[in-house]
Parts: sequence; C-alpha cells; structure tokens
Amino acid sequence: MTKLLRSWVESANSAETPFPLNNLPYGVFSTGGGAPRCGTAIGDQVLDLAAMEADGKLSFDGTLQTGSWNAFMGSGKANWSKLRETLTDMLGDGGDESLATYLVPLAEAELHMPFAVSEYTDFYAGKHHAFNVGTMFRGPENALPPNWLHIPIGYNGRASSVVLSGTEVIRPNGQLKGPDDEMPRFGPSQRFDIELEMGAVVGTPSNGPISVAEAFENIFGYVLLNDWSARDIQAWEYMPLGPFQAKATATTISPWIVTAAALEPFRTSTPEREKPLLDYLTEPGPMLYDIDLSVTIRPEGGAETVLTNTNLNVMYYSAAQQLAHHTTSGCPMRVGDLLGSGTISGPTKESRGSLLELSWGGKEPITLEGGETRKFIEDGDTLTLKGAARGAGFQVGFGDCVGQIKPARPL
Repeated sequence: MTKLLRSWVESANSAETPFPLNNLPYGVFSTGGGAPRCGTAIGDQVLDLAAMEADGKLSFDGTLQTGSWNAFMGSGKANWSKLRETLTDMLGDGGDESLATYLVPLAEAELHMPFAVSEYTDFYAGKHHAFNVGTMFRGPENALPPNWLHIPIGYNGRASSVVLSGTEVIRPNGQLKGPDDEMPRFGPSQRFDIELEMGAVVGTPSNGPISVAEAFENIFGYVLLNDWSARDIQAWEYMPLGPFQAKATATTISPWIVTAAALEPFRTSTPEREKPLLDYLTEPGPMLYDIDLSVTIRPEGGAETVLTNTNLNVMYYSAAQQLAHHTTSGCPMRVGDLLGSGTISGPTKESRGSLLELSWGGKEPITLEGGETRKFIEDGDTLTLKGAARGAGFQVGFGDCVGQIKPARPL
C-alpha cells in the first residue's frame, strides 16, 4: 500500500487531513476580496500557484494566471505531470521551505469554481441504484431496462446549473401530477432528493470515437457531485424523453479537483460482468477507484445524521467507459466537460445513495438524530457529501460538497 509522502508543511503529515502531499488537488481561491487565482491545497494551507508563476517560481505559459484550471488542463498531459512532480519536490521533506511565503491558511481563503464547465452529462451507471429504482416502479423481475447491462445510460444536462459547494439550492417549482390526479398542477417539488455521485473532469479534448484506454488518459481528475433531483417533477415530465426540469435546479460539486494521478494507487476493477460487453467498452485494466463516500443531513438548527456510507468501487461502469461511449457517435468532447457517474449505491440499505432509495419512495421514513423523520429533503436541511481514498496513515480527500435547501420562489 502506498505510504504517506512527508512534507515540510507539517499539517500535511496528519492522518486527518484530506490534503497530504500525496493529493495536491487543484482549486481556485481568493483572499480579501481579490481576484480568483489557481492554487493547490496542502494540509490546512493553500499554495498560491498564480503568484508563484508570476514570480517565476513556476513556468506554465501563463495558464496558472487565468483564475480557472481550463487553460492548464488544455495545455496537455506533459504539463499535468510536470506540475505535479515539481510541486511534490518543492513541498516534500528537503524541499524549498522559502515557499512558505506563498501559503495562505485555508480558513482565510474563499473558494471558487475550479473550472468552467463546458458541458455536463449525467449517467445512470450504478447497478444497485438502478435495480432499486426499477424495483419500486416495475418490480424486481423488470427492474433493469433491457439495455442496462450493455450500455452506460446517460442524458445531457445543464452546464449552467453546476454550482460550487456551499451555494444555496432553491427548491424547484414544476408541473406535478399524482397517480390519482385528473390534471397536473404547478407548485414546489415535494419529493426533492440528492444523488451521491462522482464527477469526472475531461482535460484532453477529442473529436470522434476514442477507446476506453484513451478516455481514461483524457480524464484530468474528479470531484464529488450531488445531482439534486425533483422526483415528483421527474415522474410527470420524463415520458417519453427523460429528465429535464427535474434535474436542472442545481448540480453541486466539491471545490477541489483531485487529479487522476493522485488516485492512481487506488485503482480497482469494475465488477464482474453479468453479460459480456461489446468490445469497444472493454477495459484494458482497472479503471475504477476505491473511494469511501458518505452523506450526512442536518436540519436547520439540528444535529447531523449520517444517511449513507458507500464506495465508488460498486459502480458497474467506470468514467472511462462512460466517456468512451459518449464519443461513439462522433460527439466532440471539450476541456472542462463534466461527467456525472450516476448515483452510487451499495448492496445494503445503509449504503444507498439517494433518499428515494433510503426511504423506499417515502414508504419507510428515516429517523434523524434529533427524532425528526425524513422521506425527502425539507427546507433548511443541509446535505453534505464526503469522500476519500485511504492509504497507510493518510487519505486523499476531496473537500466537502455541501448544499442547503431554501424555499421555492413564488411565481
């Protein structure tokens, strides 16, 4: 198992920090109302990479001056490796401690969107989630659609709805129609939900079909992703084309891009196939990751309750398979494209990644620490996604992915 890489930044050597030297995630921050700038988290600090480049300590053609990671991602894999190797040397034991002048306490930093989202596609690639949802609506015999074991199902979402952790989420309005209603009505969603997901960030563009191996190499890194979902709006609108307004409220991502390079030691294989995949979807090696994931809920003024604990390694399709499939029609992929994994649910009730599953469609309310119950999210609730790959005495974390629900806007 990979060991902790020690740093002269002492807080980076703690087993509790999500940001040891092994990680070096990329984000965008500002201080004192200044302009957003590129940085990397190390322990309880953020290293100001924009200032370092401006002072000649780093040289990446000005891509670290843009207040976004898109330009750097688009500069190519050679630069991805060069920056990571340079920072590892600079921040490691025996490195350049004079760089302490470029450190800013994370507690004093305001975080911003780490990249501009070019396009957003959400998949439905978790078998346990798909089986649970299908069982609720079609019964266990027909839970999975006939194509599910053959193809990564997805839909094109709204890049404009992707927001940073900490952004308030307004309960959506929409058309609602219950099974016994003669006519639809318009109003706030009453079955508002989360979906625990990972997001893959495309760093290398493509124009035409690419292989799974190429797709794996084209992914720059990963974020936690909460695909907020209005289940009642979706139930009425999805016939026959699929999700639309039910998924357009917000998609919250964590503030740091954890690079594929940082996650390399945690690679694992997708589960054994129930039916053979077509050749173009075959993985040449392990392309999934062993990442522990959890979700908590906290009512306004109340105590926090753990809703679920699961792991990314239960996913049936990897991000590389999803990306490769996305390109088969000739669809160009851009720097900054974001791919949602689909809801990550494990095989047990305690590992389900949505309230729809946890409350079994509202039939089995969840009791919170303070004695309240939940079928779905109520106004004032704060939902927090956490994730970390765990090594020997260290963890590679993402930073929390947080959103609080606010009441719907009257129309």
